[in-house]
Amino acid sequence: MSVLSKPYFHDEAAAFTFVESILWPEGPVCPHCGAVDRITAIKPNIEKRVRMGLKKCGHCKGQFTVRMRTIFEESKLPLHKWLQAIFLMCSSKKGVSAHQLHRTLEVTYKTAWFLAHRIREAMRSGDLAPFGGGGGAVEVDETYIGQKATDEPSRMAIRNMNTVLTLLDRETGRTRSMVVVEELTAPRVAEILTANVSKEAPIMTDQARIYKAPGKLFADHQSVNHTQDEYVRYGVPMITTNTVEGFFSIFKRGMRGVYQHCGEQHLHRYLAEFDFRYSNRAANGIDDQGRALLALQGVKGKRLTYRRPDQTAQAVQA
Repeated sequence: MSVLSKPYFHDEAAAFTFVESILWPEGPVCPHCGAVDRITAIKPNIEKRVRMGLKKCGHCKGQFTVRMRTIFEESKLPLHKWLQAIFLMCSSKKGVSAHQLHRTLEVTYKTAWFLAHRIREAMRSGDLAPFGGGGGAVEVDETYIGQKATDEPSRMAIRNMNTVLTLLDRETGRTRSMVVVEELTAPRVAEILTANVSKEAPIMTDQARIYKAPGKLFADHQSVNHTQDEYVRYGVPMITTNTVEGFFSIFKRGMRGVYQHCGEQHLHRYLAEFDFRYSNRAANGIDDQGRALLALQGVKGKRLTYRRPDQTAQAVQA
């Protein structure tokens, strides 16, 4: 039987029951006053426009559903279609385009594009714990993708591209990627590494000069010389950046083959998506359903709204 044959992927009542069991494991919580008792369910009635999953708090008399204070809030898309979209994005190694979601879910392209960005927001972990906390090795590397929105293009093609710096913790198998808007210099690398890597961790890089001075801030710094065809130096620990480059390979195949184009202002969300899937991959003991469950748990307390293009800010996170 297919995973997508589960009731909560097709039935709205089952979808609400499933989401409530994940976001309210100990029962409903009123988002207005925080009460956990004297909460009653209101039976849905289409004629009276009573919503599915509606509840009423006996303390503050406020009404709410499990959608409130999540990425689902104010969305007219049925919850079971949200769950389908989450599973599709979590189970596809290189991502699912908004056009594919638009065709599969039978929604407009605009709706598909918007819900995909909301799901990426749910995938954003927000974890600030430093990598290499137990003294494990951390691989560091940079890559370049897309094109910056600039009125003054440089003669050097690489300066016109978006810079991405990624850290990979070998002990946990997790990645953390960030867009570096300004020029990637040694002081900027040092700033990023000290904020995200434990001082007791050895770091592994290639021989780019931007890593030489920052490497002195950590327990050890080893590098491989790609210009001399050196990619692995065996030992304890093994000196290589092949693992983080493998992440870049998946990321670039997805961005070029599936998404094809990404605006500079949205690149950080796509990175969050690829970080999430890579950090919660099968090699780390997490299958497709487990990954979708983690993404669903991440919808809480997050809201993403987009203003019209004619307004000052194109994206506002609330």
